[in-house]
Amino acid sequence: MPRRADPNELVVLAVLADEPLYGYAIARRVEVRSNDRVRLTPGILYPLLKRLESDGLLTATWETVRSDRSAENAEGRRRKWYRISPKGRRRLAQRIDAHREYLRAIEAFLPPGATGTEATA
Repeated sequence: MPRRADPNELVVLAVLADEPLYGYAIARRVEVRSNDRVRLTPGILYPLLKRLESDGLLTATWETVRSDRSAENAEGRRRKWYRISPKGRRRLAQRIDAHREYLRAIEAFLPPGATGTEATA
């Protein structure tokens, strides 16, 4: 049975289509672009990134990061940077098309010019 499309997949791939980012930066970018309406907690984001990487939709590289205040010979912490792959770009295009088609289908059920407040009145 095919896996149901995960809307978070579309969101993460779209953010990474702009530029490579590390996990925390992905979560922050999603919050900013959605005006804080979409939040990817670590429990959602990191398993998703792992799956996208294992599916070949993302590639990743590691970087060692040191604070400006740390000693010169101090070891830094490692940060994993994610980049969308060509396969990921194709998947993103498919997800965008499917999402837009879904929105068109839902529009068929909405009265012309109606707002959410009118539906509850």
